[in-house]
Amino acid sequence: MPSWIDGQPMELLSVKDRGLAYGDGLFETIAVKAGNPVLLERHMARLGGGCVRLLIDLDLALVRAELLAFSRELGDGVAKLIVTRGDGLRGYAPPQPAIPRRILQGGTQPSYPACNAELGVRLFPCATRLAEQPLLAGLKHLNRLEQVLARAEWQDAEHAEGLMLDTSGRVVEGVYSNLFLLKDGVLLTPDLARCGVAGVMRAELLAQAESHGMRCDVRDIDLDGLRQADEVFLCNSLYGVWPVRALQRHQWPVGPLTRKLQAIARDLLDS
Repeated sequence: MPSWIDGQPMELLSVKDRGLAYGDGLFETIAVKAGNPVLLERHMARLGGGCVRLLIDLDLALVRAELLAFSRELGDGVAKLIVTRGDGLRGYAPPQPAIPRRILQGGTQPSYPACNAELGVRLFPCATRLAEQPLLAGLKHLNRLEQVLARAEWQDAEHAEGLMLDTSGRVVEGVYSNLFLLKDGVLLTPDLARCGVAGVMRAELLAQAESHGMRCDVRDIDLDGLRQADEVFLCNSLYGVWPVRALQRHQWPVGPLTRKLQAIARDLLDS
C-alpha cells in the first residue's frame, strides 16, 4: 500500500516531528472508492477548521490535490491523511516559522462482520471518560489516548463498539463512532461542544435527515435519556450506520429510521 510524505512516495519520518513528540496535528480517515475520496468536501472542511483552531498554516489546495492523486493510485481502500505542525526543537513552543508536514497512508477497507449492520451491535460501557476541553472539542486531533485506553477495556467478540461518556457523565460517542438516537420522532445526537469528535458521517446524516423532513436536535444526553430512546445507532465514515441493539441489560429494536439512514449512508459510501 502506498505512503506519501509531503507529496512524495516515502515511509521515513523525522524524529523531530511534533506529531510524534506532542500529538501536534490532525488526521482524517477517508474511504476511497474507484479512486475517489468519499465525502471529500466534509473531510476537507473539518481539516481546514481544525487547522484554524490549532493555528496550523496549511495549504488546503495542495492537500486536496495530493489526496486526489493519492486516491487515484490507491483505487479502493482507506486513505489516512495526517497533518502535523512539522519539525521542531525540544519544548512546547511552536517553531517560527512552522512548516506543516503532510502524510498519506493507504490501507485496505476494513472487513466488518455483516451482522453488525444487519442485526445491530452491543455496546461495551467504557469506564474511560472523555476530558472536557472546549478548545479541542470536535477536532480529530492526534491525541487519541483516551480512545486507546477505552478500546483496551474489552477484547471479546460480543461487543463491536464502546460507549464513552465525559467526566460529567454525559453520553458523548462511541470509541470510533458517533451516536444517534430517536425519541418521540426526533433524531438526537450528543452535543460535542465540550469533547468528542465531530464525525463527517454524523454531519452528513444530520444534513440528509433534515433534507428528508426529519426533526433533528443536537443536545446533551444522559444515560437515562439514552435508555429511553426508541432507536439507537452508530455511524462513521467507513462502515456507515450500525444499529445498536443492546447496552448491558438494556435493549433497543432496530427501527425504520435507522434502516432509512443506513440505506442513505450505504449509498454515499458505494457511490
